[in-house]
Amino acid sequence: MWPWGHLAVAYLVYSMYQQRTDQRPRALPVIVLAIGSQFPDLIDKPFAWSFDILPGGRTLTHSVFFALLLLPAVYLVALRFKRSDIGTAFAIGHVSHLLADIPPATLLTADGSALTFLFWPFLEPPAYESVDGILAGFLRYSMGWYEWAQLGLVLGALIVWYRDGTPGIGYMKRSVTHLAEKAV
Repeated sequence: MWPWGHLAVAYLVYSMYQQRTDQRPRALPVIVLAIGSQFPDLIDKPFAWSFDILPGGRTLTHSVFFALLLLPAVYLVALRFKRSDIGTAFAIGHVSHLLADIPPATLLTADGSALTFLFWPFLEPPAYESVDGILAGFLRYSMGWYEWAQLGLVLGALIVWYRDGTPGIGYMKRSVTHLAEKAV
């Protein structure tokens, strides 16, 4: 799944979670959610595609074993700052990323061979087409049915985000303005 698809899935799940608790999504947790939704690819893709450190773009931070270490640590740090909402947002972003990376065909055929990335390093990740760096991955982008479905998710998430009051926009504007004023 592409970054915008991961962000859309994470936001939709988070918005539903917040509705369950009768709260609207708030700025800082939504920003942390966005980071969590991209985190596995921000680590694995460069280390595999650009630096040849990892054997594939879905290995270390795409593993449930890594998540079992990372998510409690993030949550404990969030609790230390009395912001469990931020720990929850990161966890929803991260876990939704892992689940969204499960190929749709796997769900339709019940063929678990494409799920081995979730159990790295104990299982080898599925063979993927080799990519010569992140830029090359983007340059080979093409629109098939799966990409159109992701675009639909993005549009749906944008509608929900707008309905939720565009959380994060005001916070980001204030932060940029504050940084600009400090620079002058």
